[in-house]
Amino acid sequence: MKSRFYDVVVVGRGLGGLVAAALLARRDFSVLIVGGRERPAAYSLGEHQLYRRCFSLLGATSPALKRALSELAQTQLFRRRCEALDPMLSVLAPGKRLELPPDLEAFERELTRELPEVRRVADELYARLAEINEAIDGALSQDLVLPPATMWERVKARYAFAEVPFAGRDSRELLADFPQFHAYRDVVLGSASFASDLASPLPAFALARLHAAATRGPLTLPGGARELEEFMLERVLAQGGAVALDEWPERVTTDASGVTGVLLEGDATATGCRFLLWGGAGEELAERADGQNLSEAATREWPRLSRGPGRFVVTILARREGLPTPLGRESLMFGTAPGATIDVRRPLLRVARVDAGPDHEALVCEALLAATTPREEARTAVLGTVLSHLAWLERHIVLVDSPHDGLPVWLYTGGARRDVDRLALTGGSVRAEPMEHQVIVDAPSFHGLAAEPLRGPIARTLLVGKTVLPGLGQEGEITAGVAAAKVVTKADPRRAKLRLDMWHRVELG
Repeated sequence: MKSRFYDVVVVGRGLGGLVAAALLARRDFSVLIVGGRERPAAYSLGEHQLYRRCFSLLGATSPALKRALSELAQTQLFRRRCEALDPMLSVLAPGKRLELPPDLEAFERELTRELPEVRRVADELYARLAEINEAIDGALSQDLVLPPATMWERVKARYAFAEVPFAGRDSRELLADFPQFHAYRDVVLGSASFASDLASPLPAFALARLHAAATRGPLTLPGGARELEEFMLERVLAQGGAVALDEWPERVTTDASGVTGVLLEGDATATGCRFLLWGGAGEELAERADGQNLSEAATREWPRLSRGPGRFVVTILARREGLPTPLGRESLMFGTAPGATIDVRRPLLRVARVDAGPDHEALVCEALLAATTPREEARTAVLGTVLSHLAWLERHIVLVDSPHDGLPVWLYTGGARRDVDRLALTGGSVRAEPMEHQVIVDAPSFHGLAAEPLRGPIARTLLVGKTVLPGLGQEGEITAGVAAAKVVTKADPRRAKLRLDMWHRVELG
């Protein structure tokens, strides 16, 4: 029978919450994970798998994740599951084809071949990025709470990041030596904008960190987002935690001391908890609590967030022979040339190449759509950008679908398109599903990276979703999850001591 009280309840299947849950279960806390509003990463039509998200494992090299995996004694297993990307990134633009290989000499030859006019400037950029990211790695390797809130947390963070170049500076300074409309400037900005949960323009700190994540030996998981989720859930279950991803909290219960539990959908009584880790925005948490017992700090001042561009995802399933072998597993596809007038019918895409069985491969394409862009036309626009670079692919396409436009699945047989009703999908939705949006922050904090605070609007609640450190994207989620686990552990002196003792026995990462 399911317990009615847990030390920690985690809401949502986001990476930050999963990392925090795994660490806290390891530290002997009783943990329950319940599903948020996020749907699984994939759905299907018959034997064909389709995707809701374009997944990149850019947080794999994060010091925060390395520390978490070390404590969980999973470093070696995680490394064995991961695969290195080669090339790290493929770039397709009108009149340009560029591959960024992990080998430094090959990288330099590729730049010399395709973009000789900026070879020197690019060398200087990557030397600067190496310096910046070495400093950031050193800072994030420390046991910090980010974004900091208390005086001591601020002092430690300020000291840790004191030597980080470009912290708090304008991103334009990083690219000042490139010609204004040069293609490589767009490569740097494009790779970072897709990796961030903060709407552009990005601060220099975020731009340096996110582009470097894509160009300094990035890794991937063959099973994508689903494999990463399952890996973390396995760690929670192995440590005695409970998982109920098909349940959703209708209401958050509180009293004058703070959060007391969550009322799950269909339950008559609330499931109690000491701490609640929330994978969504703080305003949503306050709404679930009916605005009751909010902290004084949250009532007085709370960051104002608004929706930025939405991530519109399209899956293009094609026969394997239709995709060129040199096309990397991660690509940027430009619909218009640098400096040209932006054409909404040819958006910039992030594209992940996914194995789909012995005969097929999928291109999972993501475009950042402004709120004014009609979603009914976005699928055609995404397909237009892809076919502008891979014209021959059209005769190899098997199906095309997006969960975000509500249109029928486009199924191709003998070169002719047939519309398939969405009722035929397994795990899909009949109507258009909401897109995941980047956030716009009125007054970002902590070097322009942070939006909402780690500590939620109700006592003993912590935020572990994309709104905490949106400027760092996936690494921001991991950092928030690790920080939340630290705050919860510190509130329990016995377990805090247990954690201290554990580090004497933990594996060496």
